[in-house]
Amino acid sequence: MSTISIIGSGGMAAAIGGLAAKAAHTVEVTSRNPAKARALAEQIGAGATTGTYGAAPAGDIVILAVPYASAAAVIADYGKSLDGKVIIDITNPVATDLSGPVIPHGSCGAQEIVKGLPAGAPVAKAFNTIFGHVLAKSGRLDAFIAADDTKAKARVSTFLESLGLCPFDVGGLHMAQTLEALGLMMISLARNGAGTWDFALRIDLG
Repeated sequence: MSTISIIGSGGMAAAIGGLAAKAAHTVEVTSRNPAKARALAEQIGAGATTGTYGAAPAGDIVILAVPYASAAAVIADYGKSLDGKVIIDITNPVATDLSGPVIPHGSCGAQEIVKGLPAGAPVAKAFNTIFGHVLAKSGRLDAFIAADDTKAKARVSTFLESLGLCPFDVGGLHMAQTLEALGLMMISLARNGAGTWDFALRIDLG
């Protein structure tokens, strides 16, 4: 298996890190708050380590598991140290009142994130349509991927499969706009029509 670096220490970071450790990946956790990073690494167990925030991540795959509002600043803090890494953007750039996206018209969160990254750090959108606590339960959940770089997309797909997920390629990174809208729909559905956060999307190919 490989080394996976996670930037962030929240619920999604814990869910992805836990599954990665179970799948025998080496997990590195970094956070602006070193104490939270250490606590999450201890929670994940299986030899999970902590890295220095802003320094080059140990993993070839880097999970950007921070709120979208913090993503640009985090990327700026890492700068060129992310060159050569595959970045998985899991953010949902939505307004707190769920009135819509908080991005320029015609763009998406993933495409805005790309603007701050080195040219050698391809981005894939994934995980944003799965709630953290649902992901943590594991199971054969469907996971969508959008990316322009075919090699990066293949690596992310292999990583998702290793976690026991079922990856679905939805196209280029421009499709992250649709996945982010889907993420907003999931949150709205949980707060309104579904009455629960304990659900996931499923593709029926039958």
